[in-house]
Amino acid sequence: MWRLAAFVAALAAPAAAENVVEARYDAPTTRYAHGVLGDAIEWGALVMEVEGGRTVRLVLPQERVFEDVAPRLYDVDGDGDNEVIVVESHQAVGARLAIYDPGGLVAANDYIGQANRWLAPIGVGAADFDGDGLVELVYIDRPHLAKTLRVFTFVDGALKPIARFPGVTNHRIGESDIAGGIRYCGRGPEMIVASVNWERVLSLGFNGQRFALNDLAPHEGRESFARAMACE
Repeated sequence: MWRLAAFVAALAAPAAAENVVEARYDAPTTRYAHGVLGDAIEWGALVMEVEGGRTVRLVLPQERVFEDVAPRLYDVDGDGDNEVIVVESHQAVGARLAIYDPGGLVAANDYIGQANRWLAPIGVGAADFDGDGLVELVYIDRPHLAKTLRVFTFVDGALKPIARFPGVTNHRIGESDIAGGIRYCGRGPEMIVASVNWERVLSLGFNGQRFALNDLAPHEGRESFARAMACE
């Protein structure tokens, strides 16, 4: 009888979390005609290397691609194991931010709602900005059009929108990378972005309710962002 009880308990127990130590995109494809990152190639698969040596390969359905520069590793749920933050685009309704782990999709926000509309994460795309123990995820919504920073928190297994800040950007059409990032210069995490006209490099702090904007320097190419990220 005790053997049966132990067997039932094992079936009911949640699967052990797995730590992703490396991730990359695979299955290059031209099935999504946007080219916002400078070429026609997007990605149809995500490959995750899991601590202990296991490799997991997740393949998207035909109508979706990873429209992104690289996957980002971050412990989003605070369990000590990395998840993977990606930009995923749908043929009909554009981009969304998504979180994956070796078991599949963990959470995602709504698609933007129109094809060929994109979003650009800031750096690794996540940090605990307000010190409450919950992770905030940050990106620029349509960096060529809306140019609006959006902040979500990951809570109860879902992405909940909590704030937005207009008039900033981190990407121009055709660039193969995303400018700026999240820096730590002794004042908590700060987002490094560009002004809407690309004339200034800015930092943005966030305390959970309000943003703190600082004008750091003229924009003079990627070197300006590198100096800001280095707290110079």
